[in-house]
Parts: sequence; C-alpha cells; structure tokens
Amino acid sequence: MQTDLRGRDLIGDLDFSKEEVETVLDVAWDLKRKRALGEPHALLRDKVLAMLFFYSSTRTRGSFEAGMAQLGGHGAFIESRTTQISHGDTERELGNIYGRYFDGIAIRHVEWGVGNRYLNLVAEASRAPVLNMQCEVYHPFQCLADLMTIMEKFSTRNLRGKRVVVSWAYAASYLKPISVPQSLILQLPRFGADVVLSYPKGFELMPDIVDQAQGEARKHKVGFEVVHDMKKGFEDGDVIYAKSWGPLLTTTDGEKGKGMQDEHKDWITDADKMSVAHDDAIYMHPLPADRDIEVTNDVLDGPQSAVIDQAENRLHAQKAVMALTMR
Repeated sequence: MQTDLRGRDLIGDLDFSKEEVETVLDVAWDLKRKRALGEPHALLRDKVLAMLFFYSSTRTRGSFEAGMAQLGGHGAFIESRTTQISHGDTERELGNIYGRYFDGIAIRHVEWGVGNRYLNLVAEASRAPVLNMQCEVYHPFQCLADLMTIMEKFSTRNLRGKRVVVSWAYAASYLKPISVPQSLILQLPRFGADVVLSYPKGFELMPDIVDQAQGEARKHKVGFEVVHDMKKGFEDGDVIYAKSWGPLLTTTDGEKGKGMQDEHKDWITDADKMSVAHDDAIYMHPLPADRDIEVTNDVLDGPQSAVIDQAENRLHAQKAVMALTMR
C-alpha cells in the first residue's frame, strides 16, 4: 500500500500507479463503511476545496460538495462564467492564487483541445493539489467509481477473466465527451480485465490513448479488442458499459456530428443485445442516459443495472482521493 499521496495531482488516469489506485480503493471502501455505520470521519477539518466548473454538472458537483462536508471541510462552488476567469484571469494566476486560498483545486473543463491543457497549466502554478473532475481527455474519478462498482458486483479485486465491453451508444442530445471511455480503457487492463472497445466508424478515440491502453493490455497480459458491431461486442460480456460520445476526432461541428450520430440509431442497449452477454452481466452508465434512445428503460431500471450503485461510488472514491491528497 502506498500511503503518501499528500499534495499529488490527479489529472490523468495513469498519474497514480496501480498500487496507488489500490490504496485509493482501500480508503474508499473504508469511508463507505464509516458512512454506512454513521461513524465520524472528519479527516479534512478546516480544509477547503475550490470546485471550478466550466461545464454543468449534477452528480459531480453534488458528490464533491457532499464529500467535502462529510470529511469535515467545505467545497466552494465556482462557475467560470460568473467570475473574472471569463474576462482574463489566466491559468497561471488562478493556480498561484487559488493554490494559496484553497487546500485543493478541482476543475471540470471539457472544451475540446482546451480543458486538459488548462488543468495542467493550473497544476504547474499551484502549490495545492489539482483534481480533474472531467476534461476532454480523462474522467479519472468516474473511472475509480466504476472500478469500485465492478469489484463489488463480482466480489473480487482481481478482474482477470472478466470481459468488459466499452461500447458507443446512440444519443439524440449533444456531442458528449470521449473522456469516460478513454479512462476506462486505460485503467481496466491494469486490474486484469479483458477490454472490448466497440463503436461505429467515425467515433474513434484518441490514437495515443488507444496506444497507451493497448500497451497496458500487453503489459498485464489481457485482451484488447476493437469491434464495430454493437451486438457482437456484447457477446460473452461480463460488464456492459455502453454510453454515447461524440465523433470528435472526425468533426467538432455540432450539426455534422449530430448527423453522424443519427445514422446509428440502432446502437441502443436493449434486452435483445443484453441477451448475448453473460447471464450475470451488469449494465453500467455514468448518467445521465437518454432513456429509450441510448438505453431502454427495462435495461436501465432492470436487475442487471448497476447505475445507482455506480453513482453512489463517485462519492466514496472522491472522498478517498481528497482525504489522501489534501490532508
């Protein structure tokens, strides 16, 4: 167990070693148990987290704010549009100043080609740890919660032999970030899972991320497969993680991207596709899902769905990282 994570940034999924991620998970389960029993765990008393949002949120804001309160500290919600950040404050200024005001800086910025760079520039200037609440490249806290959920559902810390399907699904709404599938394919091989990445042509992930993920798969001697047929991808799956993402490597134009998405309305998670997965397979989605468009209600609300437990585990995983890095 690696116990000294004080002051560490978490921006990309591989910023923490496998052993450090295992430490985070150990702490997350301990904090989850403490909350269930009503045991006090004010590990961050008098600590304050700046929560800077460039992109709206439901679960992310709620879980970080609640988590800081449960740890005895405070989460300060800051919206970029209502501050001088939108009128000229630079990343270096923000990092230097907020690093002195706050004990941690959490940022959600998913603008294509901008968000990840912004987080890294703030981190370079800040003496407080910088935590990535989601950028256009990575969503590390969602992935930590996903790992927790999969391990809980299968009662094992070792995912070797488990087939995790990371699949694109149709959505009628906006072009969603690609950070969730990218984080998953990077992290899952480190814990022994075989990964199936499934999407229609034109919805590729970043080549360097896929290369890194394939490297992790080779290193840990697990499978990594890419398919372009949703039902075929579901075959023999233990975990079906199907969500929409935009064709952002093909186009960032909303109208063109929407047209590309609309060509694949049959990429919906339904009972027929779930039937080719294992009988005990679980369905996962980070929410919100486009009901009866991205996934049918009977799957999303059915016995194989893990989405509510998955959402809860955001709270515990985030508390663990904050407790370890901000103490």
